[in-house]
Amino acid sequence: MRPSLFTLIAALLLALPGAAQAETKTETPSELGDVVDPMAPRAARDVTLEEFLWVSRPLVIFADSPADPRVREQLQMLADRPDVLAERDVVIIVDTDPSEETALRLALRPRGFSLVIVQKDGRVGLRRPSPRDVREIVRGIDNFALRQEEVRIGQ
Repeated sequence: MRPSLFTLIAALLLALPGAAQAETKTETPSELGDVVDPMAPRAARDVTLEEFLWVSRPLVIFADSPADPRVREQLQMLADRPDVLAERDVVIIVDTDPSEETALRLALRPRGFSLVIVQKDGRVGLRRPSPRDVREIVRGIDNFALRQEEVRIGQ
């Protein structure tokens, strides 16, 4: 069984936390000619909540260290069922360096490990202090009023 691109990227994010400190040119997917996995975790330093407004539901995984085993556990649970998350326009973002004071960390103010799902309108829809399985995450998203409206309009 081949590992998915999502799993490989998640492993790299966890395995190389110090490598990103060197100043390097960041290539975009179009420059690389690669197809980007829409469920691949994104680094919090590269995003703001405003870019997802009315487009996606950011699922943000916070921790005080990339070595926190709960981060790896959460990423693995998400990797097991990416299809249902993609159907709900989920974007996975990882922030494991409190010293960076990213826009997401300043806006959402996590304490230690935290799983936060932001609704498409920018409001926090779900906040949990420990890893959650995809079934619970999807159930929470499906209870959002905006998601219920999407389902109603789509049928």
